Amino acid sequence: MTRILITSAIPYINGVKHLGTLVGSQLPADLYARFMRQRGAEVLFLCATDEHGTPAELAATKAGLAIEDYCTQMHETQAELSRGFRLSFDHFGRSSSVQNKRLTQYFAGVLAENGFIEERSEKQVYSNTDGRFLPDRYIEGTCPNCGYERARGDQCENCTKQLDPTDLINPRSVISGSTDLEVRETKHLYLKQSALKDDLDAWIDSKTDWPILTTSIAKKWLHDGDGLQDRGITRDLYWGVPVQKGEEPWPGMEGKVFYVWFDAPIEYLACAAEWSDANGTEDEAWWRWWRTDEGADDVRYVQFMGKDNVPFHTLSFPATIMGSREPWKLVDYIKSFNFLNYEGGQFSTSLGRGVFMDDALEILPSDYWRWWLLSNAPETSDTEFTWEKFQAGVNKDLADVLGNFVSRITKFCRSKFGQEVPAGGEIGDGGTALIAELEGRISTYVGHMEAMEVRKAAAELRAIWVAGNEFLQAAAPWSTIKTDVDRAAADTRLALNLIRVYAVLSAPFIPDASAAMLAAMRTEETIWPGDLTTALSRLPPGHGFDVPDVLFRKVLDEEREEWAARFAGSDN
Repeated sequence: MTRILITSAIPYINGVKHLGTLVGSQLPADLYARFMRQRGAEVLFLCATDEHGTPAELAATKAGLAIEDYCTQMHETQAELSRGFRLSFDHFGRSSSVQNKRLTQYFAGVLAENGFIEERSEKQVYSNTDGRFLPDRYIEGTCPNCGYERARGDQCENCTKQLDPTDLINPRSVISGSTDLEVRETKHLYLKQSALKDDLDAWIDSKTDWPILTTSIAKKWLHDGDGLQDRGITRDLYWGVPVQKGEEPWPGMEGKVFYVWFDAPIEYLACAAEWSDANGTEDEAWWRWWRTDEGADDVRYVQFMGKDNVPFHTLSFPATIMGSREPWKLVDYIKSFNFLNYEGGQFSTSLGRGVFMDDALEILPSDYWRWWLLSNAPETSDTEFTWEKFQAGVNKDLADVLGNFVSRITKFCRSKFGQEVPAGGEIGDGGTALIAELEGRISTYVGHMEAMEVRKAAAELRAIWVAGNEFLQAAAPWSTIKTDVDRAAADTRLALNLIRVYAVLSAPFIPDASAAMLAAMRTEETIWPGDLTTALSRLPPGHGFDVPDVLFRKVLDEEREEWAARFAGSDN
C-alpha cells in the first residue's frame, strides 16, 4: 500500500487566518489527502498551530491574556475553523507541546555535537524605553530592499527578503513605538547553514519534479548575493522552548528560547508523536513515518505552503535534518503557492480588509469557498479574489452545472417514473459516447490530482459535470418518454447513476455536497470509478432515491454588493 505523509505550513497562533492563508497551504493539502485516501493510500495528514515567538506574545498582550491561555484559546478557535472547512487532519497539534519541546532540544544537542551550532556575539537592538532587548519581530521599520515601511526585523512581508533588525531604516519598538533604541552586544546560537550548503544544493538539484516556484526561491537564497547565511536560532523571550542541549543546560544561554523558525518545523515530527500518543500506540511508533531506518524509506512526504515559507522549508529545516546526521525523512515534494490578493490589494487584519475564515463560514457553507479557492488556486502567479469572480464561479459552476444536473434529473424521474431508478432499455449511442468521453476525462483528472495540479484538476472536474449536462440535454428524456419509454428510462437510469459517480469524483473538492448526493441516492458506496460502464450501473432498477434540497444556491447581486462593502476595510 502506498504511504503518503502530508504536512501543510503551520499557521501562526495570532488570530483567525484569511482565505489566502487557507488556499496557500491547508486547503490544497486537504484536497490531496482526501484524493489519496480515495485511491487506497495510507495517509497521515498533519498540521498544528505555531505558538512561539513574538506574534503570540504581542497578540496575548493585546487580548489581555496570559500567553499560555491565549494560545490554548486560539488553538481551539483555529481547530474549530479547520473542522468548519472540513480539513481532514489526522492530527492538529501544537508547537508548544511537550513532544516538540523534547525534539527541539534533542535536535539542538545533536547539531551542536556535530559542529553545526556555534555561539556568537552579536549586536542586538535594545530599547531603553522598554528596558529589554527586542527580538526581531518586536522591531518594525523601513525595508532597505523595497522601501516597505512596516517591515519586521526578521523578514519583509512585502518583498520576502530575510532581514536582521539592524538592517531596518528608522526602526521602532513594536511594544511602545519608541525610537529610543540602541545596539548592544549579546550572545546567541547560530545554525551553520553555510557548512551544509553543498548538501542542500545537491539535494535540491535532485528534485527535478518540484514546481519552478519552489526551486527558484530555494536557488535564489542559496546563490544570490552572499549566498546561504548562517542563521540565529535563539531569542531573548520568555515564551518558547528553553535553550538546552537535550536534557542538559546550555551554559551562557540562560533565559533564552529557541527561535520560532527553528522549533516550528520540528513540530511536523512532534505532531506525529502527538498523534501517536493520542492514539495510544507504542513509544516511538510514529518513527515509521519519519525515520528511514524504521520503515519510512517507503513513505512519500509532501509539503504544502505559500511562497513566503519556501526558504525555511527548502533550506533551514532540511539543514536541521541533514545536520543531525541521523536517518530522518526529508521532504520528497514541496507544493508551493503564490499569494491570493483581495480586491486589488492585500488582506489586512488591522484594517479589516478581506474575508477571514470565520467570516466566510458565517456567510456561506464551506463547499462554496472550497470550490472557488481551489479552482482559482494561485499556482503559477498571484491570484485576485473579487466578489464578482466569486459570484460567477459559484453560480456558473456549482449552481448552474452540478446543482442543476442533480435537481433536473431527480425531479424529472420522480414526476414520470417515481422515486426509484427506472427499468427498461439499454445504454444508447449517446450514453456510449458519454462513457467514452468520461473515461478520458477521469483519466486526465486523476493525472492532474496525482501531480497536484489543482486548477487543472478543478477545470477537468467541471468539464466532467458539463458532459453530464450536455448528455441530458441531448437525450431529452422529457421528450423521448412520449414516444419511447424504454429509451427515456435507460437515459434517466444512466443519469441517476452519474450522480453517484459525480459524488465520488467531487468529494475531495466539495465533501459536504458529495455526501448530500450520496444520501439522496440512498447509498454510502464510494467505490472509485474503474470500469465506468459498471460504475454507471451500481444503482440498479428499483433502487430508491430522494430529490435532494438545493445543493448550491446562487449568490445574489445584492448579497455580493453587501459583502463587498462589509469587507472593504478602512483606510486608517
